[in-house]
Amino acid sequence: MNDIYVFSKDKQTIELRFDSSPALAYYAQKIPSAIYDEDNRCWYIDTSYSMFVREFCDFATKRRLARSVINMEEGDVAKTMADLMPDLQYPYQMKMDPYDYQRKGIQYMLDHKRTFNGDDMGLGKTFQSIAAVSIAKAYPCLVVCPAAMKVTWMREFMKFIGKNAMILDNSNKDTWQRYFETGTCNIFITNYESVKKYFVKRLAGKRVTTKNIILDHRAAMFKSVIIDESHRCKASSTHWSKYLEKICDGKEYIFLLTGTPIVINNTDLIQQLKILQRLDDFGGIRKFRERYCSGPTGSSNMSELNYRLWKTCYFRRDKSLVLKELPEKTRQYLIVDITNRKEYDTAEKDLITYLKKYEKADDEKLHKAMVALAMVQINSLRQLTARGKMQEAIKFIRDVIDSGNKLIVFAFHKHVINEIVETFPGCVTVTGTDSQEKKQKAVDAFQNDENCKLIALNYKSGGVGITLTAASRILFIEFPWTSSDCEQSECRAHRNGQKNAVDCYYLLARNTFDERILDIIQNERRDASIVTGAPNDTEEKMIDLTLEYYKTKHKL
Repeated sequence: MNDIYVFSKDKQTIELRFDSSPALAYYAQKIPSAIYDEDNRCWYIDTSYSMFVREFCDFATKRRLARSVINMEEGDVAKTMADLMPDLQYPYQMKMDPYDYQRKGIQYMLDHKRTFNGDDMGLGKTFQSIAAVSIAKAYPCLVVCPAAMKVTWMREFMKFIGKNAMILDNSNKDTWQRYFETGTCNIFITNYESVKKYFVKRLAGKRVTTKNIILDHRAAMFKSVIIDESHRCKASSTHWSKYLEKICDGKEYIFLLTGTPIVINNTDLIQQLKILQRLDDFGGIRKFRERYCSGPTGSSNMSELNYRLWKTCYFRRDKSLVLKELPEKTRQYLIVDITNRKEYDTAEKDLITYLKKYEKADDEKLHKAMVALAMVQINSLRQLTARGKMQEAIKFIRDVIDSGNKLIVFAFHKHVINEIVETFPGCVTVTGTDSQEKKQKAVDAFQNDENCKLIALNYKSGGVGITLTAASRILFIEFPWTSSDCEQSECRAHRNGQKNAVDCYYLLARNTFDERILDIIQNERRDASIVTGAPNDTEEKMIDLTLEYYKTKHKL
């Protein structure tokens, strides 16, 4: 038996949808004004005949021609369809058990094979896709993700299923396939910007079209492709979106992960559906545009499209649907490569040279004077680290606020806050240079104004004493010195009044001083201790820890 779906999203038309059933179709056509649209597989009925529609539904369920009737008002599609998702039917071997909602997501991905996972941030899209690939044994698997997420993906494969994954780089560019052939590794990870480098052999013409793209023969090896933050492929004019469309052609499993498949309007879906090889399920590109991309906004028939996506190749749960299953707070460390590596390395060498002199200073007055100079150089190194992370930070911020969500950003240095404000003019701030009145206005706007999506704070001014529960996502561009500063800052959102689980994202610059600060913070958390004392004592402790770090790293 089928479910009957009733849409009544406007004042003129009622829509009836149910899977193919001769008996239901026979009675549906008896409803006055009922017109069947073959292209959209839908019955249209004038709302003046709503009584006949209700009678039809009652009759169908009483005669057991339909299992149930589901009324789909505007905005109710997601909750209704999420409730109908089946539980995981397959045995699995993972290092941790999925939550109930994750089990349903995994089953959907296995059933539909080429699909969007549109779950909200923090609900485990990575975990679900890794589980689906593992259960399906869909190897070799290619993961394409933002550069900042490559190491995270590599670690998550090991964490969740105990498998090694390889990040593609210059050292394995020509030999990565041998690791699969020898059974050493069957998961390979790259970022969007590198797709051409590793998988496109040449172009057969001047334009980047799927017809002109000649792939490296090794691209045909993959049985599954995971594309993280797939909204970055929404524009067909973006070269990597065409490369990925070509790479995914004929693949059995294609998983696009994004909490924001639509950033501007419904046309954003077209290229992503091409990558999934799903446009034909919607009548092709012309019919998709006519039905779902008309009008001044470029979006039309939204509930109908949402319903058809759910039935075909898409699911999404927001935190409100699964809140009881979520932990109260999670932390994730996003590893990024800095863009100013040469400048950073030079500054680090200067610091090492200075620390050698600092260690040898045995005169008490000289030692005290050198403390201040050492802290200046350490902070200079931290500023360079922060500057090198800004490109990835801005991408992350844009992804979150483009999805309509609010975001709290913490930083240490003024230039970081200033760059955020320049890039995102609607951003409000809480910093040491802001007046008390301005700080309060910023907090009130962020808490109460739906259009205020972003607030940037430094640790001293914004890390304590204020409530920012309008957001459940926090980005830490820079690390504070102590774990207590982290905890206090996380508690701006993780406090009474918060209706969602809180996700804390820390940007960690690879092979930089960030790694040392993270070690300090994690050790403090592990030991349940906090670095305390007067400012000079804290500074000296930081210098001693830094010196010890470079002794170990460079054998000073």
